[in-house]
Amino acid sequence: MIPPLLDAGGATSPATVPPAGLNGLDPAFSRVVRAPEAGTSVDRGWHVLDNADRLAALGVEPVGTILCVHGNPTWSYLWRRLVDAATLAAAEGGDAWRVIAVDQLDMGFSERTGARRPLARRVQDLGDLTDALDLDGPVFTLGHDWGGVVSLGWALSHPDLLAGVMLLNTAVHQPEHVSIPAPLRLALQPALLGLATVSTSAFLETTLSLAHPPLPASIKDGYRAPYRGASRRVGIGGFVADIPVDLDHGSRAELDRIAAGVAQLTVPALMLWGPRDPIFSDRYLDDLLDRMPHADVHRFEGAGHLVAEDVDYVSAVLTWLGDNIRTPEEPPAPVALPEPDRPPLWRYLDDLRDSGESAVIDMVPSSGPGPRVVSWRLLSKRVRQLASGLDQIGVKKGDRVSLLIPPSADLVAVLYACLRIGAIVVVADAGLGLKGLTRAVRGACPDHVIGALPGLTAARALGWPGQKISTTTLAAPARRALGVSFSLAQLVSLGSDEELPEPPAASDTAAILFTSGSTGPAKGVVYTHEQLSAVRDALAAQYGVGVGTGLVAGFAPFALLGPALGARSVTPDMDVTSPKTLTATAVAAAVKAVDATVVFLSPAAVANVVATSAALTDEDSRALAGVEQFLSAGAPVSEPLLAAIAALMPSATAHTPYGMTEGLLMTDITLDGIRDAASASGPGGVCVGMPSGASRVRISPLDADGAATGALTDAPLVTGEILVSAPHVEDHYDRLWLTHRASRQGGVPGERWHRTGDVGHLDDAGRLWVEGRMPHVLVTANGIVTPVGPELQAESVSKVVRAAIVGVGPRGVQQVVAVVETSPEARRVALANPELAAAIRAAVDVPLAAVLVVPHLPTDIRHNSKINRSALSTWAEGILSGGRRTAP
Repeated sequence: MIPPLLDAGGATSPATVPPAGLNGLDPAFSRVVRAPEAGTSVDRGWHVLDNADRLAALGVEPVGTILCVHGNPTWSYLWRRLVDAATLAAAEGGDAWRVIAVDQLDMGFSERTGARRPLARRVQDLGDLTDALDLDGPVFTLGHDWGGVVSLGWALSHPDLLAGVMLLNTAVHQPEHVSIPAPLRLALQPALLGLATVSTSAFLETTLSLAHPPLPASIKDGYRAPYRGASRRVGIGGFVADIPVDLDHGSRAELDRIAAGVAQLTVPALMLWGPRDPIFSDRYLDDLLDRMPHADVHRFEGAGHLVAEDVDYVSAVLTWLGDNIRTPEEPPAPVALPEPDRPPLWRYLDDLRDSGESAVIDMVPSSGPGPRVVSWRLLSKRVRQLASGLDQIGVKKGDRVSLLIPPSADLVAVLYACLRIGAIVVVADAGLGLKGLTRAVRGACPDHVIGALPGLTAARALGWPGQKISTTTLAAPARRALGVSFSLAQLVSLGSDEELPEPPAASDTAAILFTSGSTGPAKGVVYTHEQLSAVRDALAAQYGVGVGTGLVAGFAPFALLGPALGARSVTPDMDVTSPKTLTATAVAAAVKAVDATVVFLSPAAVANVVATSAALTDEDSRALAGVEQFLSAGAPVSEPLLAAIAALMPSATAHTPYGMTEGLLMTDITLDGIRDAASASGPGGVCVGMPSGASRVRISPLDADGAATGALTDAPLVTGEILVSAPHVEDHYDRLWLTHRASRQGGVPGERWHRTGDVGHLDDAGRLWVEGRMPHVLVTANGIVTPVGPELQAESVSKVVRAAIVGVGPRGVQQVVAVVETSPEARRVALANPELAAAIRAAVDVPLAAVLVVPHLPTDIRHNSKINRSALSTWAEGILSGGRRTAP
């Protein structure tokens, strides 16, 4: 039953323009348009924001139209910044976009019709308006909330005008087995519907409270302006009442038409999403992507329902539109040559399926009273059984499977089983912490979650999406409590016949690997099967790892790649969320377990291995003496530390490769190479060696403002952003279109070049030197300063343990400050004593405004070795301006 306040025959009022003085709204764009209502003899008054007259005054012809449709309970005010920015861009010689932002009937300052307007009517209404405007193509629609559905309905009805669709948080489908979001459930209660939406402003105020950060009072007043008084809010209640909550709802058929039609759209599509939305969660984004898999997507971490207020969506929209409008004069981009065919990642699981030799060894005590040894025969069989079992329970090619399993034989088997059937594995390091892991898992929106008990418990408590599968067999009460559908043992039983579907293609997505989060929220890096195979081949070629190699993997990616390389692999006994827990004796035990010739550790682990080396027995030392190659990457490793670990493995060549999650092996240098490079002249930094294999490295020089120019050079001694290219560079970032686009700017069109975000230079010998991160570049009155070189110079002073170089003050005239840890450790934050300050100033090539001593420098939690210079800069500025001398 419809509450009386929402029934037909309500109050009517004509369309008007907004009052002057609304924050950010230029009244010159407002006008009222009369449009005949199809099927009636009535004209309706629409308020719109339209910059057509301004473009005409500028003498420019629009390249297209952006048709903006708001949702409930907003109005065209939502799009005010886009109208301004598009007009300004045209005035400055950029693309001239006409922007038409409508107020839907009964909403904003459009006519109050006094009639119910279900979804199909609203789609027709929008068509009536565009007919009255005599709108011509190309048209890109842009919709938010239920305006997204209405805009898509219009798009499907106007294929001759449509050039593309853009969406902010919205939905076109409500799964029958999933409850509608709680705030809407509450508002739809018959006893509350009219009260919450019409007779009071509760629904409006609740929506305005969803902004992150909170909206200023003047912006809230802008949204409130057309809805002062119950008679002005009937449309808000009508929109809520029109939500198709069941199959019998009057608007369900139209919503189903739109949902089905969207899946047939082939025009360019953009989705800009606020993941903190309690209404349109990532579940609805996932559904839209199932229907439009070609869409570009960017999730703005921290943004919510009012994503148009929370972030700069305008730049994203105009950038994307610019990318999707080509003029005839623009030549097509060169097409990259196809990559060579490579054996699949599971090659050795097939080749060695009859071998009784060890494949994977678990050293972690939880796996039993001693190490757990898994042969190639057993591993190959388990992978096939699990793959067949996953296939039988409906895990299909393209499904996302989040793996919440500690490094172990179980993780290896599950990972390769997923890869074999074409499921996409989602791997996020537990070192991200619960908050970071939650952000990563929810962002990837997995269809299935396979986890050990701790991971499944967190998944249940925090509402992570996906069907749940447990690594162990749980009792019925635990299974119900955690929402577990199957166990690995059940999958093995179901897949006992080992029947497998067709394997995925090389170009299919294989994995989403999350970055460490040390330079911002962790990002999902997408790899195809071809690119992961290229990673394997690069490692094999560079270090000779292959069948029969014993590999100690104190770094998760190498533990997972071990079987792909044909190596016997072992993860040492350690807390994988804290690499610095690894001890020298644990490394020695792992070396003995696989007769290892290659050891790979993270820099944080290396420091603790050296610190605990006194506990090594003679037998441990003999085992370590058999290691032939030692590798450490993920953060710079100093020459003294590398020398100290090399002394524990006297027969090993010590390497420190340079790479990142987006490309694991870009350059390589040995300990001897580091020593040879010590005498090289140049801007300083950490030498990370020569490009490895097929990798290429170029520099994009910095301009006077510290920004990369985009041009590429391999000239020596030019400081700039480091770009890399290789067959094993990632495909793209998952649901981070803007980030991916920025990472691909520069380089040769048609080639895959990745902007690393690191700053550095090449020397006369072609070796790469890393000087820091791009966000940490200082712009002083005397020019550009990169931090790593001066930090190493400061650390050459006898009492300095670690140093950080940061800038304080406005960019362009930043002052350089050194913040140091000392030995003995400082008891409190203070200015360095005159003797220490003088010694540091004498050692550092750039003028220092101040030298501060601290008990400890803040570091990235996961790496333990990356100094958080951004936080330190803010802290130092506060200290030097008279703030409390608390530890950073």
